[in-house]
Amino acid sequence: MIDTHTHLDLLEEPDAAVARAAEAGVTRILTVGTGPATWPAVLALAERHDAVRAILGVHPHEAGETGADALGELRAAQAHPRCVALGEIGLDYYRDYAPHERQRELFAAALALAAELGRAVVVHSRAADGDTAAMLAGFEGTVVLHCFSSPALLPVALERGYYLSFAGNVTYPKAEELRDAARAVPADRILAETDAPYLAPQPLRGRPNEPAHVVHTVQALAEARGEEPQELARRIDANADAAFSLG
Repeated sequence: MIDTHTHLDLLEEPDAAVARAAEAGVTRILTVGTGPATWPAVLALAERHDAVRAILGVHPHEAGETGADALGELRAAQAHPRCVALGEIGLDYYRDYAPHERQRELFAAALALAAELGRAVVVHSRAADGDTAAMLAGFEGTVVLHCFSSPALLPVALERGYYLSFAGNVTYPKAEELRDAARAVPADRILAETDAPYLAPQPLRGRPNEPAHVVHTVQALAEARGEEPQELARRIDANADAAFSLG
């Protein structure tokens, strides 16, 4: 089983979390760096553990404080042999931590870099469905909509063949819209993640999340889709191989 999106560098004991994940059957982890300050720690974890690979980008929350040299640094970081994708990038108008125009500028630049490098992009979108869809329209590479929670983006995602990655919030009792979305996703486009330390699944809600807990999300997705959890886990593993060229 794979956790396709986590933030190991934000956990209190990331090395122990990797070990607990393996005990739970989660044998591969993609850990995400959200800005230049985080990339060294994220890459160090990927270098230290065979099970871990890195995804590096600039989160929209950091767009307002990101200098002009960040894209050059990101280009260099993407060349690291343990880095498999560019992200997370995107738009977040909900928290409003960075000017919207600056978010769009950075998102556009990151998409252009990903297109140049032939990299998959991992996209964060919150309260920005229209702009996210519009800006992705010209991107012809692989798109992963991480922590999918925007049902309004579902028709666009299905039409364009995006991957949808579901996190622990799909397990919450009131998240029927997300489970409806999970039922609608083609078998070859569904992924699962923790987004740890955030969004612990329902059985562990209120506690810090970690990669081992992705098993609960896969279980909930399997129940929603009427599938066997082990078979869905195998399918998600294969989808991750395809999306991130892990094979």
